[in-house]
Amino acid sequence: MDSQRTLYDEVVRVTHVYLGPAADRFIDRQVQNHLHKAPRELSQSDLDRLIDWIRAAMSLLTEDSEIVEEYTRQLERLTRKSSSEGA
Repeated sequence: MDSQRTLYDEVVRVTHVYLGPAADRFIDRQVQNHLHKAPRELSQSDLDRLIDWIRAAMSLLTEDSEIVEEYTRQLERLTRKSSSEGA
């Protein structure tokens, strides 16, 4: 992961693959509405809860459960990446 990229940037980068230009707005809303914080304040400890909310929201947007699971697996990789980098 680029040392200049924040966790928020990484989540948006992954989301862009699935939602295109709506990625920033989608993640901003999830963080603000469900985690009650500014998107740029997203921390590693928020990631599991955020992924749960994203899974629920994506399930409302598409019936393709394989896409939802693929997307959330990509996000879950960020939890492992960040925790291994901090070790």
